[in-house]
Amino acid sequence: MINLTVNNVPVSVEDGTTVLDAAAKVGIKIPTLCHLDGVSSPGSCRVCLVEIKGARTLQPSCVTKVTEGMAVSTNTKLARDARKLSVELMLANHPWDCNACKRNNECELQALATSMGISEVRFPYEKEQIPLDKSTPALVRDMNKCVLCRRCIGVCQETQGVGSLSPRLRGFDTVIGAGSGDNLCDAVCVQCGQCSAVCPVGAIYEKDSIEDVWKALDNPDKYVVVQTAPAIRAALGECFGLKPGTLVTGKMVTALRRLGFKKVFDTNFTADLTIIEEGHELLTRLKTALVEKGTVSLPMFTSCSPGWINYMEYFYPNLLPNLSSCKSPQQMFGALAKTYFAQKEGIDPSKIIVVSIMPCTAKKFECDREEMNSSGFKDVDYVLTTRELGHMITEAGIDFVNLEDGEQDAPMGMSTGAADIFANTGGVMEAALRTVYEVVIGQQLPMEKLHVKPVQGLKGLKEASVTLTGCKPEWSFLEGVTAKVAVAHGLSNAKKACELVAAGNKHGWHFIEVMCCPGGCIGGGGQPRLTTDAVRKARMKAIYKEDEGRPMRKSHDNPAITQIYKEFLHEPLGHKSHELLHTHYHSKVK
Repeated sequence: MINLTVNNVPVSVEDGTTVLDAAAKVGIKIPTLCHLDGVSSPGSCRVCLVEIKGARTLQPSCVTKVTEGMAVSTNTKLARDARKLSVELMLANHPWDCNACKRNNECELQALATSMGISEVRFPYEKEQIPLDKSTPALVRDMNKCVLCRRCIGVCQETQGVGSLSPRLRGFDTVIGAGSGDNLCDAVCVQCGQCSAVCPVGAIYEKDSIEDVWKALDNPDKYVVVQTAPAIRAALGECFGLKPGTLVTGKMVTALRRLGFKKVFDTNFTADLTIIEEGHELLTRLKTALVEKGTVSLPMFTSCSPGWINYMEYFYPNLLPNLSSCKSPQQMFGALAKTYFAQKEGIDPSKIIVVSIMPCTAKKFECDREEMNSSGFKDVDYVLTTRELGHMITEAGIDFVNLEDGEQDAPMGMSTGAADIFANTGGVMEAALRTVYEVVIGQQLPMEKLHVKPVQGLKGLKEASVTLTGCKPEWSFLEGVTAKVAVAHGLSNAKKACELVAAGNKHGWHFIEVMCCPGGCIGGGGQPRLTTDAVRKARMKAIYKEDEGRPMRKSHDNPAITQIYKEFLHEPLGHKSHELLHTHYHSKVK
């Protein structure tokens, strides 16, 4: 342990701790802009400068490691003035259009300037304007507002392992570039939006669909329905000052009705459907491999996360056959809304507009994929992030915190706890195991065994196994088989799993869940900022609480799923299912 003082307060911390973290341990907050937990700090913004006794100059606390006997002063006039100057210099290169900015009142630079008492800038704004980058379906880049904090680079290169963004040129000419070109479409970008989730200003944000949705809602000739992803209910409250992890399912439903949606449905419905389809697909692959001794691609990867699909198409096209052919729950829902629901309610499908509320910017990209029109129309018309929905509710003058609870509409609003946990890393795997076990064994899992602890939590790559005994006659070929599964979240961890599979799958995995974003969908690129590990854990806890409070907790117990197979789909992996619920992906390697 290293002993030091911060503002004359003694503190003991582990060797290797930064001054920033040592100060935080004793409740002293040093302002930062470039620092991001879990990613290496570049020390570029100079907002966290402190005075250290004996040091010749002020030191950036985010990269300065503690030493024995160190005496740190964070609030001397020299340190305060230097930090203020750093912020002033950033503002001198930053447009003063706060009221028109996407991040107005949610901007870290704006908050810093306010806390430092900066009301005017002493230096002239002489920066040459750079055109907006609107080249991708999901994200917009405004490099005029970039403060060169390099957070986006850190999360893209380290957390996601994609490396789409990097600094270009030098000195005053430095810009954050996208690959070898000026626009994001020139880069290998998976559209995950983690860059937008960590950007402290309005330099990267989701492509706004709010006006399109308002236009649809205002059109009397359109029948506008909405689906809500499971992760939204544990995060939307943060847009209105509620603590991370506050469950707002009922308030969310009421707010959506007040916005004017004809039906408020739940993506959880098709999450349950995904478990049935994906589970049977896995069992079919296992039967081909174990009984028929045929050639089949194992392990099977989940295919619910569109950023992960993009990653596979770019980096591991040779493993595309290992992807489940199932569409994501969002796209399954859209296809069924314009076929099954339209037929059931006698509505012209051309008049139905499907809006998705998603924690993910890549969902905006996914709904525009050319494969996603199996209903005869574009399956999903518009995607709003959690943040966008929060803005719409505020714009409509709805007092969200004091709303009464509502319930989703039948039949596509009925779901189980297994669908809720799709929001968390490990959730899809746990939900799948709940169903596959009962399908194969024919016995109910006791409630205390529904959670699969080894696949829960924030460890990057997790494993679990279960030995199947007492199998039903039709699944007797699985008797005694130890099913091995793995879970990865964050694309840098997905890369580890892919490399292990490509090298021969020595772990013997049969099924691998991958979620593009850290923590899964609860940490998606469209969630309220800033998503730290503490926030992820709070949201995850809320999602498990939602699951545990459900009367039905296994996808195959959902009567609405039984009904749709009886009335419309007929059987898992059948002709209608393949037509509407399954798809294919292709290599993007150039």
